[in-house]
Amino acid sequence: MTENQNQTEYQYTNSWFLGTAKNVWDQLIPQINPTRILEIGSYEGASTCYLIDSLSATKSIEIHCVDTWEGEIEHKPGGSAVSDMSAVEQRFLHNTSLSLSKARNKCELISHKGYSDKELAKLLASGRDNYFDFIYVDGSHQAADVLCDAILSFRLLKTNGVIAFDDYLWAEPLPYGVDPVRCPKPAIDAFTNIYCRKVRIISAPLYQIYVQKVSD
Repeated sequence: MTENQNQTEYQYTNSWFLGTAKNVWDQLIPQINPTRILEIGSYEGASTCYLIDSLSATKSIEIHCVDTWEGEIEHKPGGSAVSDMSAVEQRFLHNTSLSLSKARNKCELISHKGYSDKELAKLLASGRDNYFDFIYVDGSHQAADVLCDAILSFRLLKTNGVIAFDDYLWAEPLPYGVDPVRCPKPAIDAFTNIYCRKVRIISAPLYQIYVQKVSD
């Protein structure tokens, strides 16, 4: 592959989004048809670019991406999925720039580089409660972080909007087995149980959980 070819193609080092979400999103996203989107955990931008490519073909959209681009526990030395996060961030910038350059309609992409609890709180403080049509929670895998992301996302989501939780069944491979506070599932279960009168779960393959907000 030449350098010019490399600059005109997406640069992904994994197929996580393709393997777990894309087939569901092919059916779900046209039904939701979101205009304002929040993504918590963007990594290399695979899901971001999917949304830009799919939605901006017919209308203007607004996407907010929240990520530290520092990696989580599993991405750091000694973790189970060590990554060069500086390179990951550069691939995100390349991929989203390429996607934006092909967009047929206006696409406003706003990156919030920081920890999600602080960045989501800033969005709320700026008046964006009940603002987003679709929120993708795919950041930290730590249960406490996921629960915080879920509660703040509910506040930011419009009634009838949808939250997609990634990695519902993910568990970090650790020498001593599964650590329940280092998995998203307990937090997602806690959220859906506590908010059971305000959300409904949308039928989808179990690796991800899709929740529609039915009331504040």
